[in-house]
Amino acid sequence: MKKTLLVFLLIFSHILFAQSDCNTAMAVCGNSDISYTPGGHGDIAEDLGGCLTSDEKYSVWYSFTIATAGTLTFEIIPNDQGDDYDFGVYGPNKSCGNLGAPIRCSYSGQSGNTGLNMTSTDLSEDATGDKWVKYLDVLPGQTYYLIVNNHRETANGFKLSWGGTATLSSPFTDPNIQPHPFIPPGVPGANPNDPREVVICSNPATFDFASLSAGILNGNPNFSISYHTSQNDALTGNNPLIGPQTVTPVGVYFYSINYTDPTNPNSPINKCRQTGKFKFKDGTITATDVTLTSCNNNNAGTAMYDLTTAAVFADPTATKKYYYTLYDLNNSINEITNIYQFVSAEGKIYVKVTSVFGCTDIAEITLKFYPAIIAKDAELRSCFLEANPSTALFNLDNAAVITPQAGITKKYFPSLTDAVDGTNQILNANYIAPSGLVYVRVSDTRGCFVVVKIGLTVIAPVTSSVLKDKIICVEDTTTLDAGPGFKSYEWSTGATTQSIKDVGVGVYWVKLKTGECVATQKVTVYPSEQPVVTNVDISNTTLTINVIGGTPDYQYSMDKILWQASNTFSNVARGTYKVYVKDAYDCEPIEVTVVVPNLINMITPNGDGVNDVVDYSAMADKQSLVLSIFDRYGTKIHQGDKSNGYKWDGTIAGKKIPTGTYWYSVTWNENDKKNTPFKFSGWIVVKNRE
Repeated sequence: MKKTLLVFLLIFSHILFAQSDCNTAMAVCGNSDISYTPGGHGDIAEDLGGCLTSDEKYSVWYSFTIATAGTLTFEIIPNDQGDDYDFGVYGPNKSCGNLGAPIRCSYSGQSGNTGLNMTSTDLSEDATGDKWVKYLDVLPGQTYYLIVNNHRETANGFKLSWGGTATLSSPFTDPNIQPHPFIPPGVPGANPNDPREVVICSNPATFDFASLSAGILNGNPNFSISYHTSQNDALTGNNPLIGPQTVTPVGVYFYSINYTDPTNPNSPINKCRQTGKFKFKDGTITATDVTLTSCNNNNAGTAMYDLTTAAVFADPTATKKYYYTLYDLNNSINEITNIYQFVSAEGKIYVKVTSVFGCTDIAEITLKFYPAIIAKDAELRSCFLEANPSTALFNLDNAAVITPQAGITKKYFPSLTDAVDGTNQILNANYIAPSGLVYVRVSDTRGCFVVVKIGLTVIAPVTSSVLKDKIICVEDTTTLDAGPGFKSYEWSTGATTQSIKDVGVGVYWVKLKTGECVATQKVTVYPSEQPVVTNVDISNTTLTINVIGGTPDYQYSMDKILWQASNTFSNVARGTYKVYVKDAYDCEPIEVTVVVPNLINMITPNGDGVNDVVDYSAMADKQSLVLSIFDRYGTKIHQGDKSNGYKWDGTIAGKKIPTGTYWYSVTWNENDKKNTPFKFSGWIVVKNRE
């Protein structure tokens, strides 16, 4: 009898393989349905015993072990309902040499479905039975044998379905044995029922099937895999493929997963196998040599390349690694990592393309420069700006850095770094700047650029070296002369001559043209500074006039006729005078009124009404009038002011002072435009009589 076992997601099918003796019974692993087509009996036509009074015909033996306790039923469903299937269940835990009579048995002569169910009460039936007997109550670890026999000896096959609450042992459903799912090799085929596809990178290819094992097993211990060219071999583990094999995309291959209990080499589940199938797919790839062209910006001798833009292979899922040389590529050293901004001179690099299936090819990338942009340095000269003579207004567009070309643009920058980086652009081509450099970034439509420079020269103002500020008396006039050598003159007075006459005190300007530049030169005619009388000291009959300002040497007069260089006048009697002062410019003199007050040298404060007090109340109209009395040591002992009528009666705090000589001073500011300070000083004798 022959039989074969097909496994689809734990659904097993057995076809035409001689494994129907008890001692070679096929293990039932789990409660999945089983499909099988018997084609005879095994090597031994065994005596079945019990209700099975005839020997094996078209039969198959199964063994199964209980995983969890409960009730167990099954149903044998003939593919042809006219077939008559009998069965017998032996056990639990019997050996093939000592099976004894079956504990469940059906030898019914009827056709159609048969098996164990939950409603029948009989344990065995003969040819008159209804094809159903009672379910089994099973316990974990119990092993049973089941023989299914087609009494009519047809090759139509059957399906065996399990029921009840118990489960059957299987290494493929027990998470303690198989903690992880098995991963079928390759990728899904074009259609759901097609074998999975394992990609090979050449056709034909030398392939080591063992390279798939770790991926399929997915870390599950105590499982092993063998590979076969037929389903029958996969079911039995016969004729495994050993070592590297020559394979092509033609044909289907099978893998068989087998469990070995590390603690029990005789465990029934050691016979369990799970199989799958796959085929090979040609995954050969071809990479294309390409050329990348980029900008040799600013003629640096290098360009920046985005290596990922080289269309060496169209599949976006492929990975690419770039290397400087083939030697580096072949040895996986010195990989280029800055692939998006790779800076290089012209030359070649190499790329290794790897598909998602691990197939590789090599392409050559040639690195080239775009043609250089033609540009040159230029110079601009411009007249100074009067508001800031160190600067000028330059029209940068007038700099002849390029000949007019389509697609060429210019941008201006204050430094070479800015021009290269494209930062701090000068947005207005009408550019105000001092002498120096401006950098031009000349670009084409490809984004390439070169930087050239524009030299900026500010034409400095040319002014007259002979035209100088002047000082004159405010009532005088003078001549202003700009000197020769200028293309034209334009004065603030409207005159266009080299010089202008009869100009008085004031501010003037003249526009002096040299070439095409015009410099405005300002000239000021200042009035001479008049001297200022800072104060007048009067000591008895001596006047001292103190002067600042103006231009020394000074001249002094009391009548504008006789002038003297000394600022002191002696023997001046009591009275009011005018004093005149002029400086070296000999302009109209200034005058100041001087009052020489009454000189008091003695008082006798005895209350007789004669010379009892010092009294300067007659000068009360003067500004800041103060009478100060000092003893011979210079200590101020009295002040006469508005509060006491500008008087002193020879006392201190109401007490008479000793007879003696004292010093005094009278200070005030004259009621003129300058509030001229005056100081009159002298001595006084105080005689106190008791």
